[in-house]
Amino acid sequence: MKSEQYIQYFNIAKDWIVTNGPNVLIALVIFIIGRILAKWLAAIARKAMLKAGIEQTLVRFLNKLIYYVLLAAVVIAAADQVGIKTTSFIAILGAAGLAVGLALKDSLANFASGVMLILFQPFKVGDAISTAGVTGKVFQIDIFSTIIMTPDNQKVIIPNSSITSGVITNITAEPTRRIDLTIGIGYDDDITQAKKVLKSLVDADSRILKDPAPSIGVVELADSSVNLIVRPWVKTGDYWDVRLDLTEKIKLTFDKEGISFPYPSRKSICARWSGKAEFVSHNSCRRDRNNSGKPVALPLNR
Repeated sequence: MKSEQYIQYFNIAKDWIVTNGPNVLIALVIFIIGRILAKWLAAIARKAMLKAGIEQTLVRFLNKLIYYVLLAAVVIAAADQVGIKTTSFIAILGAAGLAVGLALKDSLANFASGVMLILFQPFKVGDAISTAGVTGKVFQIDIFSTIIMTPDNQKVIIPNSSITSGVITNITAEPTRRIDLTIGIGYDDDITQAKKVLKSLVDADSRILKDPAPSIGVVELADSSVNLIVRPWVKTGDYWDVRLDLTEKIKLTFDKEGISFPYPSRKSICARWSGKAEFVSHNSCRRDRNNSGKPVALPLNR
């Protein structure tokens, strides 16, 4: 009985091999050759992208994407050769892809943003940028996130969608930057002398560029000071060194030249009410607090 079953199974297998064997063999050949071609085409695409100067991160990703897309096409072609209904197979893959896409919409948004950042390159590794409320140097650009090192050496990982959906300021994109320093002097100080001192300090620093020429002028008549603005141009890499040095030199030189740095102050004016307003000095106001008059202190900004 068992021998008859074995013979029956053998005959079924033999018939299936005779009927479908050539198709299986062809499908196997399609898969092997197709896989080789997929690797070859992906390698060609990778070389072309590298030659075009595309970012390494994007090249690696696109290289894998091209390979797996081609491999999927090869698998579908091989399955069709065997007799598997590929239309339903493709429909299942599409439905699964839609479900995965909805479940991972945030990750896909970060992915799409990463591709945009790598393609359009608003910044590159090593640039100093300000974005998503973070300022620092770009350490790494990945498909899903960007890593920024802050000036105090903190590593901040920002989702790429947060970067592309906001403002990106590339601080080091240009070779030169302008320093804006506002210096307040007293109303009794000589503006012309202060401007001469500032110009001499700017001219003495070899790191400050001659073109564009630095500008110095009065920018505001404030409550407590006359504000001068100094605007020298420097190389981007020298920005902070020059700014800090120039600020210190201005303070030391102004002190030496007798130019003051005023600060907000208050003066109290005391009024004694005894039928009519009588303004007295602050000391008199303090002495008269026990008298019948009612002194009132009126603080005024100066």
